[in-house]
Amino acid sequence: MHKIVSMQKTDVVLREPTLVDQAFARLRQDVLSGTYAGGVKLKVDELQNAYGFSSSPLREALSRLAQEGLIRADERRGFRVAPLSAEDMADITRMRLMLDVPALRDSIQHGDDRWESEVVAAFHRLELVESRLPDGPVILDDQWSDLHRAFHLSLLAACPSERQRRWGESLFDQAERYRRFSGRFRKVAKRKTNEHRRLMDATLRRDADTACALLEEHMRSTQRNVENILKDLPPP
Repeated sequence: MHKIVSMQKTDVVLREPTLVDQAFARLRQDVLSGTYAGGVKLKVDELQNAYGFSSSPLREALSRLAQEGLIRADERRGFRVAPLSAEDMADITRMRLMLDVPALRDSIQHGDDRWESEVVAAFHRLELVESRLPDGPVILDDQWSDLHRAFHLSLLAACPSERQRRWGESLFDQAERYRRFSGRFRKVAKRKTNEHRRLMDATLRRDADTACALLEEHMRSTQRNVENILKDLPPP
């Protein structure tokens, strides 16, 4: 009996992602990275040629992306990438401040030694990659972006509310589109290590007020950068 249970567990762990999962992951990455610009129509037949999936998993993936707010669905006009706007970025930031700042405070209150070690490890991996990158916007490097996400999520990982963490994760990804967008227009290289180190240090000191203030400023700084770039762009 024990062997059967063990084999079943192994099968679950090694389960291959479904076609829907694969289509969702690839589409999501391309939307977040800016491969598809805001407002672009996503035609299923063109996506079939680009990704090699049939229409069924692609439509399901598009529906899931619509639920995340990364694309817009219209029964008559199909699917379009959600447009970029200062108003949308302000809304994303407002919601992140409502969710992530209290989540960090809760995480500091409830986090244990293992949580602390995972925060330190996530920062270390991010710092190493950033130190090896050439001058330029680090956000445009896929590996840096993945580790940046992992670091921020590690800070909130001890928050006891799973919904709060999950919704915060979704909003982080929606903001990622804007971070990458602003990175493509940035004229001055901006390193993030010092900001992240201060945030980590305050978190590990269990100085919730300072850590939450730093996280809030971190988010508002991104919003200001995006707003300044959008303001200077010519109208579509």
